[in-house]
Amino acid sequence: MKRIWSSYTSFMADNINTFLTYKRALARKFHTEDTALRLFDRYLFENGIAHLDDITPMLIEVFLASRPRKSPRSYNHLRGVIRCLFSWLVGQCIIDISPVKLPPRRVTTKRHPFLFGLSEAKKLLAAADNLLDKPHAPLRGPTYSTIFALLYGLGLRVGEVSRLCVKDVDLNRCLLVIRETKFAKSRLVPFGPRMAKKLETYFCLRGELKSDSPVFSFTRSKPVHPCTISQTFHHMLPALKLDIPPGTHPPRLHDLRHAFATGTLLRWYRAGIDPASRLIHLSTFLGHVSPSSTAVYLSITHDLLEQANDRFERLGNAAVKGVSI
Repeated sequence: MKRIWSSYTSFMADNINTFLTYKRALARKFHTEDTALRLFDRYLFENGIAHLDDITPMLIEVFLASRPRKSPRSYNHLRGVIRCLFSWLVGQCIIDISPVKLPPRRVTTKRHPFLFGLSEAKKLLAAADNLLDKPHAPLRGPTYSTIFALLYGLGLRVGEVSRLCVKDVDLNRCLLVIRETKFAKSRLVPFGPRMAKKLETYFCLRGELKSDSPVFSFTRSKPVHPCTISQTFHHMLPALKLDIPPGTHPPRLHDLRHAFATGTLLRWYRAGIDPASRLIHLSTFLGHVSPSSTAVYLSITHDLLEQANDRFERLGNAAVKGVSI
């Protein structure tokens, strides 16, 4: 029977637990980092490493080699977590210098998300509407259609949609209350009349619900899990027959959030709005700490380049003529 490594057991257990407590006090969940640190802890225990002085750059190199990672991103994450731990130990004056000396691997390929346009989004919602009910999943079509509409129309994270309760939806003021999401932040997300109508129609189908009931649930007590939403999304993709451009990875559920951010930027350009002056608004809407986090979602598309070029030409011509716009 395979042993389940459920706690830290090496001589570094107290240090690792204190490090995690510190990070989580900063509203960092650190779930994947916890998993990576358990691998390192297990390696130290099984190899009889009992002192910090025994953790050398060579030992870190051997540990990383013992956990092969084909993807540079995956390797860099494991290395980065270990490096973060030892940098914290240096900051706490527990050790003098970090033993993590290996450089990160170069990431040679960048994932280009599939950006759902309006026509692709309509296909997705139509396919969701046609989903058949299952014995333990009534109103399956309207449920997923409304979920995908929120993901695409408001750029919400799938976990945020999954955790929505009835009390979080204010149809009178057209507001969603997104509670205790990433980095333990809460925010208000406004929506328009079409989204309000879709939500109202869905609530009518669900019938009377308690204020703390999940909005999207097949059992009235537990919300639809984010993984279930993702699996349903991927199950529907073949029927959509989407045209995926060369160099673009197959669609993911999170790409709906990318599409919202990029689509918002494109609408600003077309409306003559300076995106730089409004990026902080988009960051707030998406629940990001700063615009730099939002920039990750802003994929450069042909339409965006065209609009940016037009704006540059207008500014250039105005500068030559000595007028302002």
